[in-house]
Amino acid sequence: MSESIIGFGDWLATPAGQYLLAWERARLDTAVADIFGYHALQLGLPQLDALDTNRMPHRWLALDQSGQPQYGPARPLALVIDFCALPFSSSSLDLVVLPHTLEFSADPHATLREVERVLVPEGRVVVCGMNPTSLWGLRQGRGRLYQRLGRGSLFLPEGGDFIGHWRLRDWLRLLSFEVESAEFGCYRPALRSEQWLQRFAWMDRAGARWWPILGAAYFLVAVKRVRGMRLMEPAWKARAVRATSPVSVANSVTECVEQERQV
Repeated sequence: MSESIIGFGDWLATPAGQYLLAWERARLDTAVADIFGYHALQLGLPQLDALDTNRMPHRWLALDQSGQPQYGPARPLALVIDFCALPFSSSSLDLVVLPHTLEFSADPHATLREVERVLVPEGRVVVCGMNPTSLWGLRQGRGRLYQRLGRGSLFLPEGGDFIGHWRLRDWLRLLSFEVESAEFGCYRPALRSEQWLQRFAWMDRAGARWWPILGAAYFLVAVKRVRGMRLMEPAWKARAVRATSPVSVANSVTECVEQERQV
């Protein structure tokens, strides 16, 4: 696992990291429970069991092939792979979860293209990401400025390239994904102390109401659309076609004449 990923894993053990994980776990438990199919895959971040409430029979956790699988909590690990070249055939997975995967990927575009390739039509991708347009993003930018001046430290891990919500939407649209739902959260300031984070708990309610797009994290669910695809109905649902026989014009005229004679 790269140093940037390990740094993020260590950061998740801090009070701010636990606050973020709790918010994302609640969103994931609700979202993936209602996504059905046979095969689901989580790419990265073993600290978060993104598929815990999902009921698909085949579920895998995968880490980057350059990683160390023993890092993180004791969880069954099926694959150590290259996220830019997933070892699955095209249209074979029903759900892929990316918990901060794109932010620490060497090539996030290639990773997202691979996700699109392996998903079945109408398959879902779930993305958790950090929002650079937030109080946390503002502090991170200020920390980088101070680092150039030789003082200060970063609040978030240094290696992450945090992708904005609207930028990610553009990427998904280019790959024929349709965003089903998006949600922002974690509105408390960038604080390291558990005590101070609790003091600002009221900001979660206020932020969701007054500045919803400025949350420190976002949660997005998108579905893969395939143009020109039409779902086939079962044969027993097909409507019976009534047999009609053509009536000649001569027969119609003869019937009219006979009716006039009778009158």
